Amino acid sequence: MDVPFKEKAGRQKTVATEAQGQQVQYTLGEQIGFYLRQANQRHVAIFASLMAEKLTTTQWAALVRLKDLQPCSQGNLGRETAMDMATIKGVVDRLVKRGLVHTAPDATDARRLVLTLTPEGEATVARNLSVALQISQETLSTLTLAERMMLMELLQKIC
Repeated sequence: MDVPFKEKAGRQKTVATEAQGQQVQYTLGEQIGFYLRQANQRHVAIFASLMAEKLTTTQWAALVRLKDLQPCSQGNLGRETAMDMATIKGVVDRLVKRGLVHTAPDATDARRLVLTLTPEGEATVARNLSVALQISQETLSTLTLAERMMLMELLQKIC
């Protein structure tokens, strides 16, 4: 599918091959993944420069969502933050190590961990909410309000 993207400075190379008897052309600068990765890199750089607590984007997502859901199982927190089980386990382990999250066995299922924010975790979320909003505003700063709304709607549609 050809998607017309504005060409940025520099020459775009097209890779052409034969696939199932048809000529297939692939130009990196015309692929959605190329732009999504760049947008994510920009957002992560802004996040890292403004978030004072040395939190990663995944750690922040886990803390904020846990604040709303607690007490919550680790598996449910992973689903709610769009992280697979291995990723959420690593994120939670690091947050526990930092004293921001408390884990306890589930009273009805000892295989399951129940998570809650510690008082320091609660304070960390409270201290950083305005910074997190600033990060989102900065990430979207090149867009008009209508474009911001459209982007959010389109991303939700493909997610």
